[in-house]
Amino acid sequence: MFDKSSSRNVVSWNALIAGYVQKGEGETGLNLYYKMRLSGLLPDQFTFASVFRACSSLATLEQGKRVHGVMIKSKIGDNVIVNSALMDMYFKCSNPYDARKVFDKASERNVITWSSLIAGYGQHGRVKESRSLVDEGLKYFSSMTREFGIKPRGKHYAAMVDLLGRSGRLKEAYEFVKNAPCNEHSVIWGAFLGACRNHKDLELAKVAAKKFFEMDPENAGKYIVLSNAYAMLGLWKDAREVRDGMRVSGVKKEPGCSWIEIQREVHIFLAGDKFYRKNEQVYEMIKELTSTSKDAGYIPDVRDEDFVGE
Repeated sequence: MFDKSSSRNVVSWNALIAGYVQKGEGETGLNLYYKMRLSGLLPDQFTFASVFRACSSLATLEQGKRVHGVMIKSKIGDNVIVNSALMDMYFKCSNPYDARKVFDKASERNVITWSSLIAGYGQHGRVKESRSLVDEGLKYFSSMTREFGIKPRGKHYAAMVDLLGRSGRLKEAYEFVKNAPCNEHSVIWGAFLGACRNHKDLELAKVAAKKFFEMDPENAGKYIVLSNAYAMLGLWKDAREVRDGMRVSGVKKEPGCSWIEIQREVHIFLAGDKFYRKNEQVYEMIKELTSTSKDAGYIPDVRDEDFVGE
């Protein structure tokens, strides 16, 4: 439909770009953005939000900075969604300094913005900074209804659970989930399960896993999250049972995919891929790194070799 359309505007371009990015095809979304620019149309806040997400998924810092520069020149006003996507892009591209600059300059912040900042610090191991921001983030969440009359939705509650969980406040996160008016939202329990897994709290993880799995059991992603949670907690039998249940029910997962940018060239890898053009060099490097790690005293966890090898 888009190719046959004679009247393409920024709305139709945005819909196309966002669709590809949401489907995990960030590279295609990014290419479409450049075609849109060549057509003479000016991007808006929705365009930039999608393109920053594409750069984030591809971990391509140079292109992300380039798009950020275009946004600044476009003089588009402050926007919470765009800023959150921009912060996430900088964090995913290992640039926490610029991510914090975006946050500090933002004239409007909400729980999503705070969660993006705290999650980013957590991903980079900067736990001290992350914890010091949690209480302030909680104040912003409370102010949504009290001061602005905005009713928080499932994604806002999930962000708060993630925020509390990343700071290690699991008991508080659990009470928050139980008292949330939308506690039947699977995303909330998924966020809590992830926090329990990261902090290795077995009892709360079992509670979260039960609730999480009861909701939409046909979702392949839930099998993987639950299986990985059990594995990280050392519950290999439970992890295997989840994987076996996934196979029996016929649920299939898309292969894992990752990107890395080296000298402005994006390299894409799929789990189990044997056809990458530099395949031999990659596996040779993995062997070398494994050997170096063992020499340094690293002992791999092989309590269930069959499960690990899947």
